[in-house]
Amino acid sequence: MLKFLSVLATGTLLLTSAATAGSFNIGRAATPAEVAAWNIDVRPDGQGLPAGRGNVEQGEEIFAERCAVCHGDFAEGVDRWPVLSGGDGTLTSDRPVKTIGSYWPYLSTVFDYVNRAMPFGEAQSLKPDEVYAITAFLLYANDLVEDDFELSQENFTSVRLPNEDGFYMDDREESPVFKKRDVCMKDCKAEVKITARAQVLDVTPEETKAAEEAAAATEAPKAEDVASAEPAPVAEPAPEPVALDDALIKKGAKVFKKCKACHQVGEKAKNKVGPILNDIIGQQAAVVAGFKYSKALKKLNGDGLVWSDENLDVFLTKPKKFVKGTKMTFAGLKKEKDRIALIEFLKSHSQ
Repeated sequence: MLKFLSVLATGTLLLTSAATAGSFNIGRAATPAEVAAWNIDVRPDGQGLPAGRGNVEQGEEIFAERCAVCHGDFAEGVDRWPVLSGGDGTLTSDRPVKTIGSYWPYLSTVFDYVNRAMPFGEAQSLKPDEVYAITAFLLYANDLVEDDFELSQENFTSVRLPNEDGFYMDDREESPVFKKRDVCMKDCKAEVKITARAQVLDVTPEETKAAEEAAAATEAPKAEDVASAEPAPVAEPAPEPVALDDALIKKGAKVFKKCKACHQVGEKAKNKVGPILNDIIGQQAAVVAGFKYSKALKKLNGDGLVWSDENLDVFLTKPKKFVKGTKMTFAGLKKEKDRIALIEFLKSHSQ
Protein backbone atom coordinates (compact mmCIF):
# COMPACT_ATOMS: atom_id res chain seq x y z
CA MET A 1 0.00 0.00 0.00
CA LEU A 2 1.28 3.47 -0.85
CA LYS A 3 2.16 5.55 2.19
CA PHE A 4 2.44 9.30 2.25
CA LEU A 5 2.51 11.95 4.91
CA SER A 6 -0.77 12.68 6.63
CA VAL A 7 0.55 16.16 7.27
CA LEU A 8 0.09 16.83 3.56
CA ALA A 9 -3.35 15.27 3.44
CA THR A 10 -4.79 17.29 6.29
CA GLY A 11 -3.15 20.56 5.39
CA THR A 12 -1.50 20.78 8.84
CA LEU A 13 1.52 23.07 8.95
CA LEU A 14 4.63 21.99 10.85
CA LEU A 15 6.36 25.12 12.05
CA THR A 16 10.13 24.80 12.41
CA SER A 17 12.05 26.24 15.32
CA ALA A 18 13.54 28.83 12.95
CA ALA A 19 10.10 30.07 11.95
CA THR A 20 8.94 30.40 15.57
CA ALA A 21 12.18 31.80 17.01
CA GLY A 22 10.90 35.36 17.25
CA SER A 23 9.53 38.40 15.45
CA PHE A 24 10.94 39.36 12.06
CA ASN A 25 9.48 42.90 12.31
CA ILE A 26 7.61 42.42 9.06
CA GLY A 27 3.99 43.43 8.48
CA ARG A 28 1.46 43.79 11.31
CA ALA A 29 -0.67 41.63 13.56
CA ALA A 30 -3.75 40.20 11.85
CA THR A 31 -7.09 41.60 12.97
CA PRO A 32 -9.72 39.27 14.49
CA ALA A 33 -11.79 39.56 11.31
CA GLU A 34 -8.80 38.56 9.16
CA VAL A 35 -8.06 35.58 11.38
CA ALA A 36 -11.70 34.48 11.24
CA ALA A 37 -11.69 34.69 7.44
CA TRP A 38 -8.71 32.33 7.26
CA ASN A 39 -9.77 30.06 10.10
CA ILE A 40 -11.99 27.72 8.08
CA ASP A 41 -9.91 24.53 8.09
CA VAL A 42 -11.50 21.23 9.17
CA ARG A 43 -9.56 18.55 11.07
CA PRO A 44 -10.03 14.76 10.88
CA ASP A 45 -11.53 14.82 14.38
CA GLY A 46 -14.26 17.19 13.16
CA GLN A 47 -12.88 20.35 14.72
CA GLY A 48 -13.69 23.33 12.53
CA LEU A 49 -16.83 21.82 10.98
CA PRO A 50 -19.67 24.31 10.53
CA ALA A 51 -23.22 23.44 11.53
CA GLY A 52 -25.17 21.94 8.64
CA ARG A 53 -26.33 18.85 6.78
CA GLY A 54 -26.92 17.57 3.26
CA ASN A 55 -27.92 14.30 1.61
CA VAL A 56 -26.87 12.38 -1.48
CA GLU A 57 -29.87 13.45 -3.55
CA GLN A 58 -29.28 17.13 -2.84
CA GLY A 59 -25.57 16.71 -3.47
CA GLU A 60 -26.12 15.07 -6.84
CA GLU A 61 -28.18 18.06 -7.99
CA ILE A 62 -25.64 20.60 -6.76
CA PHE A 63 -22.73 18.59 -8.19
CA ALA A 64 -24.40 18.49 -11.61
CA GLU A 65 -24.89 22.26 -11.48
CA ARG A 66 -21.57 23.39 -10.02
CA CYS A 67 -19.00 20.60 -10.40
CA ALA A 68 -19.86 18.23 -13.26
CA VAL A 69 -18.56 20.59 -15.94
CA CYS A 70 -15.04 19.61 -14.83
CA HIS A 71 -15.44 16.39 -12.86
CA GLY A 72 -18.20 14.66 -14.87
CA ASP A 73 -21.75 13.75 -13.85
CA PHE A 74 -20.50 10.74 -11.86
CA ALA A 75 -17.22 12.28 -10.62
CA GLU A 76 -15.38 10.31 -13.31
CA GLY A 77 -13.43 13.39 -14.49
CA VAL A 78 -13.63 15.31 -17.76
CA ASP A 79 -10.58 15.54 -20.02
CA ARG A 80 -7.62 16.33 -17.73
CA TRP A 81 -9.70 17.43 -14.74
CA PRO A 82 -9.30 15.22 -11.63
CA VAL A 83 -11.11 11.90 -11.29
CA LEU A 84 -12.90 11.79 -7.92
CA SER A 85 -14.45 8.32 -7.95
CA GLY A 86 -13.33 4.76 -8.64
CA GLY A 87 -9.75 3.48 -8.47
CA ASP A 88 -10.45 0.87 -5.79
CA GLY A 89 -7.54 -1.57 -5.53
CA THR A 90 -5.29 0.33 -7.99
CA LEU A 91 -2.76 1.89 -5.59
CA THR A 92 -0.29 -0.98 -5.97
CA SER A 93 -0.60 -1.03 -9.76
CA ASP A 94 1.68 0.66 -12.28
CA ARG A 95 -1.02 3.27 -12.97
CA PRO A 96 -2.78 3.99 -9.65
CA VAL A 97 -6.04 5.94 -9.80
CA LYS A 98 -5.98 8.24 -6.78
CA THR A 99 -9.53 9.19 -5.85
CA ILE A 100 -11.51 9.94 -2.71
CA GLY A 101 -12.49 6.28 -2.43
CA SER A 102 -9.10 4.76 -3.23
CA TYR A 103 -6.50 7.17 -1.86
CA TRP A 104 -7.68 10.10 0.27
CA PRO A 105 -7.16 9.51 4.03
CA TYR A 106 -9.91 11.50 5.75
CA LEU A 107 -13.37 12.80 4.95
CA SER A 108 -12.30 16.13 6.43
CA THR A 109 -9.84 16.48 3.52
CA VAL A 110 -12.76 16.25 1.08
CA PHE A 111 -14.97 18.69 2.98
CA ASP A 112 -12.14 21.15 3.61
CA TYR A 113 -11.00 21.21 -0.02
CA VAL A 114 -14.50 21.64 -1.46
CA ASN A 115 -15.30 24.32 1.11
CA ARG A 116 -12.03 26.19 0.64
CA ALA A 117 -11.32 25.99 -3.09
CA MET A 118 -14.35 24.88 -5.09
CA PRO A 119 -16.05 25.39 -7.49
CA PHE A 120 -13.16 26.27 -9.76
CA GLY A 121 -13.14 30.05 -10.19
CA GLU A 122 -15.82 30.52 -7.50
CA ALA A 123 -13.98 29.46 -4.37
CA GLN A 124 -15.90 29.69 -1.07
CA SER A 125 -19.20 30.47 -2.77
CA LEU A 126 -20.86 27.30 -1.41
CA LYS A 127 -22.97 27.34 1.75
CA PRO A 128 -22.20 24.76 4.50
CA ASP A 129 -25.30 22.69 3.67
CA GLU A 130 -24.20 22.55 0.03
CA VAL A 131 -20.70 21.40 1.00
CA TYR A 132 -22.18 18.66 3.21
CA ALA A 133 -24.44 17.58 0.34
CA ILE A 134 -21.63 17.49 -2.24
CA THR A 135 -19.43 15.52 0.18
CA ALA A 136 -22.28 13.04 0.74
CA PHE A 137 -22.68 12.60 -3.02
CA LEU A 138 -18.95 11.99 -3.45
CA LEU A 139 -19.12 9.27 -0.80
CA TYR A 140 -21.99 7.71 -2.72
CA ALA A 141 -20.12 8.00 -6.04
CA ASN A 142 -17.35 5.94 -4.42
CA ASP A 143 -19.79 3.26 -3.15
CA LEU A 144 -19.08 4.19 0.48
CA VAL A 145 -22.66 5.08 1.48
CA GLU A 146 -26.21 4.30 0.30
CA ASP A 147 -28.31 6.66 -1.80
CA ASP A 148 -30.42 7.75 1.20
CA PHE A 149 -27.39 8.83 3.27
CA GLU A 150 -27.35 12.25 4.92
CA LEU A 151 -24.08 13.77 6.15
CA SER A 152 -24.10 16.23 9.04
CA GLN A 153 -21.89 17.74 11.69
CA GLU A 154 -23.17 15.07 14.08
CA ASN A 155 -22.26 11.92 12.10
CA PHE A 156 -19.26 13.29 10.18
CA THR A 157 -16.52 11.61 12.22
CA SER A 158 -18.22 8.20 11.97
CA VAL A 159 -17.35 8.03 8.26
CA ARG A 160 -13.92 6.50 7.57
CA LEU A 161 -12.24 6.35 4.17
CA PRO A 162 -10.62 3.07 3.04
CA ASN A 163 -7.02 4.33 2.80
CA GLU A 164 -6.79 6.04 6.21
CA ASP A 165 -4.20 3.52 7.45
CA GLY A 166 -2.03 4.20 4.41
CA PHE A 167 -0.90 7.53 5.91
CA TYR A 168 1.48 8.16 8.81
CA MET A 169 3.00 11.14 10.59
CA ASP A 170 6.11 12.91 9.31
CA ASP A 171 9.09 11.14 10.91
CA ARG A 172 11.91 12.63 8.84
CA GLU A 173 13.72 14.13 11.83
CA GLU A 174 14.12 10.60 13.22
CA SER A 175 15.71 9.37 10.00
CA PRO A 176 19.49 8.61 10.15
CA VAL A 177 20.04 10.73 7.04
CA PHE A 178 18.25 13.81 8.39
CA LYS A 179 20.42 16.93 8.78
CA LYS A 180 19.18 20.01 10.58
CA ARG A 181 20.05 23.22 8.76
CA ASP A 182 19.99 26.74 10.17
CA VAL A 183 18.30 29.28 7.92
CA CYS A 184 20.50 32.25 7.10
CA MET A 185 18.78 35.52 8.03
CA LYS A 186 21.69 38.01 7.70
CA ASP A 187 23.96 39.61 5.07
CA CYS A 188 21.11 39.61 2.55
CA LYS A 189 21.51 41.27 -0.84
CA ALA A 190 20.68 44.97 -0.85
CA GLU A 191 19.11 44.80 -4.30
CA VAL A 192 17.09 42.13 -6.07
CA LYS A 193 17.38 41.90 -9.86
CA ILE A 194 14.92 40.09 -12.10
CA THR A 195 16.88 37.62 -14.20
CA ALA A 196 13.95 35.72 -15.71
CA ARG A 197 10.24 36.25 -16.17
CA ALA A 198 7.40 33.82 -15.52
CA GLN A 199 5.34 33.08 -18.61
CA VAL A 200 1.54 33.47 -18.56
CA LEU A 201 1.20 33.38 -14.77
CA ASP A 202 1.60 37.15 -14.31
CA VAL A 203 3.61 36.76 -11.11
CA THR A 204 6.72 38.73 -12.08
CA PRO A 205 6.58 42.51 -11.37
CA GLU A 206 6.28 44.70 -14.43
CA GLU A 207 9.54 46.35 -15.56
CA THR A 208 9.88 50.05 -16.19
CA LYS A 209 10.65 49.53 -19.90
CA ALA A 210 7.00 49.16 -20.78
CA ALA A 211 6.19 52.39 -18.94
CA GLU A 212 9.00 54.21 -20.77
CA GLU A 213 7.74 52.97 -24.14
CA ALA A 214 4.22 54.11 -23.30
CA ALA A 215 5.52 57.57 -22.33
CA ALA A 216 7.50 57.84 -25.56
CA ALA A 217 4.41 56.98 -27.55
CA THR A 218 2.56 59.95 -26.05
CA GLU A 219 5.28 62.50 -26.83
CA ALA A 220 4.42 65.28 -29.28
CA PRO A 221 5.47 64.50 -32.89
CA LYS A 222 8.44 66.34 -34.40
CA ALA A 223 7.74 69.27 -36.73
CA GLU A 224 9.27 67.57 -39.79
CA ASP A 225 7.09 64.51 -39.20
CA VAL A 226 3.96 66.66 -39.09
CA ALA A 227 4.89 68.47 -42.29
CA SER A 228 5.48 65.28 -44.25
CA ALA A 229 2.48 63.42 -42.94
CA GLU A 230 -0.37 62.71 -45.34
CA PRO A 231 -3.83 64.11 -44.51
CA ALA A 232 -5.67 61.80 -42.18
CA PRO A 233 -8.61 60.00 -43.79
CA VAL A 234 -12.06 61.09 -42.68
CA ALA A 235 -13.35 58.47 -40.26
CA GLU A 236 -16.75 56.90 -40.78
CA PRO A 237 -19.24 57.81 -38.03
CA ALA A 238 -19.23 55.19 -35.31
CA PRO A 239 -22.32 52.99 -35.20
CA GLU A 240 -24.77 53.57 -32.40
CA PRO A 241 -24.02 51.22 -29.47
CA VAL A 242 -26.48 48.40 -29.03
CA ALA A 243 -28.53 48.62 -25.84
CA LEU A 244 -27.57 45.86 -23.43
CA ASP A 245 -29.53 44.09 -20.71
CA ASP A 246 -28.02 45.15 -17.36
CA ALA A 247 -29.67 42.29 -15.45
CA LEU A 248 -28.30 39.78 -17.96
CA ILE A 249 -24.83 41.34 -17.74
CA LYS A 250 -24.94 40.91 -13.96
CA LYS A 251 -25.79 37.22 -14.36
CA GLY A 252 -23.07 36.87 -16.98
CA ALA A 253 -20.51 38.35 -14.57
CA LYS A 254 -21.28 35.49 -12.17
CA VAL A 255 -20.90 32.92 -14.97
CA PHE A 256 -17.59 34.55 -15.96
CA LYS A 257 -16.16 33.50 -12.58
CA LYS A 258 -15.74 30.08 -14.18
CA CYS A 259 -13.50 31.71 -16.78
CA LYS A 260 -11.46 34.06 -14.55
CA ALA A 261 -8.78 31.50 -13.79
CA CYS A 262 -7.66 31.70 -17.43
CA HIS A 263 -9.12 34.91 -18.92
CA GLN A 264 -9.38 38.59 -18.01
CA VAL A 265 -11.53 41.48 -19.22
CA GLY A 266 -11.49 45.18 -18.48
CA GLU A 267 -9.13 48.12 -18.74
CA LYS A 268 -6.17 46.40 -17.02
CA ALA A 269 -6.73 42.94 -18.52
CA LYS A 270 -3.71 40.83 -19.44
CA ASN A 271 -3.17 37.57 -21.27
CA LYS A 272 -3.01 34.67 -18.84
CA VAL A 273 -3.47 30.97 -19.59
CA GLY A 274 -6.05 32.25 -22.09
CA PRO A 275 -6.15 35.53 -24.06
CA ILE A 276 -7.81 38.81 -23.11
CA LEU A 277 -11.52 38.73 -24.00
CA ASN A 278 -12.08 42.46 -24.49
CA ASP A 279 -13.82 43.23 -27.81
CA ILE A 280 -14.24 39.54 -28.62
CA ILE A 281 -17.76 39.99 -30.01
CA GLY A 282 -17.34 40.43 -33.76
CA GLN A 283 -13.61 39.78 -33.50
CA GLN A 284 -11.79 37.36 -35.81
CA ALA A 285 -10.47 34.23 -34.09
CA ALA A 286 -6.90 34.19 -32.72
CA VAL A 287 -5.95 37.85 -33.14
CA VAL A 288 -5.08 38.98 -29.60
CA ALA A 289 -1.52 40.34 -29.63
CA GLY A 290 1.05 38.58 -27.50
CA PHE A 291 -0.90 35.37 -26.97
CA LYS A 292 0.36 32.04 -28.31
CA TYR A 293 -2.61 30.26 -29.88
CA SER A 294 -2.96 26.58 -30.70
CA LYS A 295 -2.59 25.44 -34.30
CA ALA A 296 -6.32 24.67 -34.34
CA LEU A 297 -7.30 28.26 -33.56
CA LYS A 298 -4.71 29.65 -35.97
CA LYS A 299 -6.35 27.55 -38.68
CA LEU A 300 -9.76 29.02 -37.80
CA ASN A 301 -8.18 32.45 -38.12
CA GLY A 302 -7.01 31.52 -41.61
CA ASP A 303 -10.53 30.30 -42.38
CA GLY A 304 -11.88 33.71 -41.40
CA LEU A 305 -13.90 32.62 -38.37
CA VAL A 306 -15.49 35.55 -36.53
CA TRP A 307 -16.75 35.31 -32.94
CA SER A 308 -20.39 36.09 -33.57
CA ASP A 309 -23.06 35.42 -30.94
CA GLU A 310 -23.90 32.16 -32.71
CA ASN A 311 -20.31 30.92 -32.98
CA LEU A 312 -19.58 31.80 -29.36
CA ASP A 313 -22.70 29.97 -28.21
CA VAL A 314 -21.65 26.78 -30.01
CA PHE A 315 -18.06 27.12 -28.80
CA LEU A 316 -19.06 27.68 -25.17
CA THR A 317 -21.33 24.63 -25.25
CA LYS A 318 -18.36 22.33 -25.83
CA PRO A 319 -15.07 24.01 -26.81
CA LYS A 320 -13.21 20.81 -27.75
CA LYS A 321 -15.97 19.78 -30.15
CA PHE A 322 -16.08 23.17 -31.88
CA VAL A 323 -12.29 23.57 -32.06
CA LYS A 324 -10.69 20.15 -32.28
CA GLY A 325 -7.14 20.42 -31.00
CA THR A 326 -7.67 23.48 -28.81
CA LYS A 327 -5.48 23.83 -25.70
CA MET A 328 -8.51 25.05 -23.75
CA THR A 329 -9.41 22.48 -21.07
CA PHE A 330 -12.78 23.99 -20.06
CA ALA A 331 -15.51 21.41 -20.57
CA GLY A 332 -18.19 23.93 -21.54
CA LEU A 333 -21.47 25.44 -20.30
CA LYS A 334 -24.40 23.05 -20.55
CA LYS A 335 -27.13 25.57 -19.77
CA GLU A 336 -28.22 27.87 -22.59
CA LYS A 337 -29.18 30.63 -20.12
CA ASP A 338 -25.61 30.66 -18.78
CA ARG A 339 -24.17 30.98 -22.30
CA ILE A 340 -26.58 33.80 -23.18
CA ALA A 341 -25.71 35.68 -19.99
CA LEU A 342 -21.97 35.21 -20.51
CA ILE A 343 -22.15 36.47 -24.11
CA GLU A 344 -24.09 39.55 -22.93
CA PHE A 345 -21.40 40.16 -20.31
CA LEU A 346 -18.68 39.89 -22.98
CA LYS A 347 -20.66 42.35 -25.12
CA SER A 348 -20.43 44.86 -22.28
CA HIS A 349 -16.65 44.68 -22.73
CA SER A 350 -16.86 44.90 -26.52
CA GLN A 351 -18.29 48.36 -27.06
